[in-house]
Amino acid sequence: MAVLIVLIALTAIVVIFVLWAAGVYNGLVRLRNLVQAAWRQIDVELKRRHDLIPNLIETVRAHANHERQALDSVVEARTAVLGGRGSVPQQAAAEGMLSSVLGRLFAVAESYPDLTSNQNYLALQAELTEIEDRVAAGRRFYNMNVRELNTRLESFPSSLFASVFHIGRADYFEIVDAGQREAPQVNFGTPPV
Repeated sequence: MAVLIVLIALTAIVVIFVLWAAGVYNGLVRLRNLVQAAWRQIDVELKRRHDLIPNLIETVRAHANHERQALDSVVEARTAVLGGRGSVPQQAAAEGMLSSVLGRLFAVAESYPDLTSNQNYLALQAELTEIEDRVAAGRRFYNMNVRELNTRLESFPSSLFASVFHIGRADYFEIVDAGQREAPQVNFGTPPV
């Protein structure tokens, strides 16, 4: 009788441990999948942005033929982004460069009043701004999930299961270019003091 009680207790302990281990593993898999899904959503928005850029370039080109350097830099940055699908930090750096040259293109466009009043340009600019907002929201959601996954991977006992099942850390999608961290300078024609 005592052996039966010990056997039942050991079986219950093993079952509880297996259920707990399965819960920890499933939680890690869920977090990994959330990170991957969040990245895919960012990728969708980035593709929308990449598809919109040729239309924007053609609209600017029609009004500002002699601004070749600004247009070429946008084309080069877009090509670089589309050409390489590296790690998240590499993609973030390429996207940061594209955002930077797009900002310069918009600054050039401001010099052409007929362009900035063109309905096609305004529609493209508004759509690009909306996409940028969605990318920023997606980046926040992605980074939140990366933080949660990485925290879980560094916590005991999840770290043991993560190493056994080869679930690794995820990289944040962050700004790499220090120039993008600076606030833009606005000058309405008044000389600096």
